[in-house]
Amino acid sequence: MKITFLKLSKSKFGGKEKYLEWLTNELKKNKMDFKILEYSFPKYFPSWLKVVLFNIFVCLNKKNNFYFSLERIVCPDIYRAGDGVHKKFLKIEKKSKLNPLHFVYLFVEKRAFKNARKIIAISNMVKRDIIEEYGIDPRKIEVVYNGIPLKEKVDFEDLKKEFNIKNERILLYVGSGFKRKGVKKALEIVSKLKGNFKFFVVGKEKKIDWYKEYAKKLKIEDKVIFTGPRSDVDKFYSMSDIFIFPTRYEPFGSVIIEALNFENVVFTTNMCGGGEILPKEWIIDEKVVEKIQFLIDNPNELQKLKKIAKEISKDFSIEKNVKKTLKVINEVVNN
Repeated sequence: MKITFLKLSKSKFGGKEKYLEWLTNELKKNKMDFKILEYSFPKYFPSWLKVVLFNIFVCLNKKNNFYFSLERIVCPDIYRAGDGVHKKFLKIEKKSKLNPLHFVYLFVEKRAFKNARKIIAISNMVKRDIIEEYGIDPRKIEVVYNGIPLKEKVDFEDLKKEFNIKNERILLYVGSGFKRKGVKKALEIVSKLKGNFKFFVVGKEKKIDWYKEYAKKLKIEDKVIFTGPRSDVDKFYSMSDIFIFPTRYEPFGSVIIEALNFENVVFTTNMCGGGEILPKEWIIDEKVVEKIQFLIDNPNELQKLKKIAKEISKDFSIEKNVKKTLKVINEVVNN
């Protein structure tokens, strides 16, 4: 059976775009038959209208198509809940209920979970949220952690020259959406650290000037470098020692695996699904500053943990993800 992957066109560098590219590359290697349906709408269309139109178009044209959707739709065969659970997200972020996008998301999300023959949750946290918020039968949900193409470190001498890096320890954050992903908290953590280090904040953010001013307020502007979006993120991972990701809500976060893969000790919150694959000591708590300071001050211990990080990442290759995803697809097709 030909699989139809559904996705709304967004950023070239978004998580879904990267995942779909990795997934379909592996399907090609396995000679699997598939097609991709991507819908683009004019930029001036509001987000809620794009979601409504997307649902109308794909569901009216479903017929005998087998839908594997990466987006919230009311007629999926398999729904990969890569965006987590919006109902849970709203409780955490306390967004305005007057925004029609939230009403549309909740309407579609409820039916996506109910109507899907199988749901892929990208973490146990997401599975738990689906069950708690919508009462879905746990047997309908399969947890398949994210996977990435595993890599080796790349040369970063040009970065050292660009940013005048000598022998500093490098701390790193990568991601857009600074508010939800906790850049403010990261800056506060960094402000309490001592020693010879630099903290790179890599990613796109409309309100980046606010964060730069906050770094000045914390008197760490000489320690923090805001790079904006970069196409050479692998070089930053390769140069870095410690990855800080104090997110308020993240269904998984492939940046967790990417950072581990390039030998970064990763600190994130218990509201990040990717935290499930980390040693519990790496989950951010009241002692996080003490833990990071210890690693800055003890290079031998840091090197040991960097090797552990690399080993953890080996269990989360895109090949393993595809193998588990195909198993879910075959179960649905054959039942």
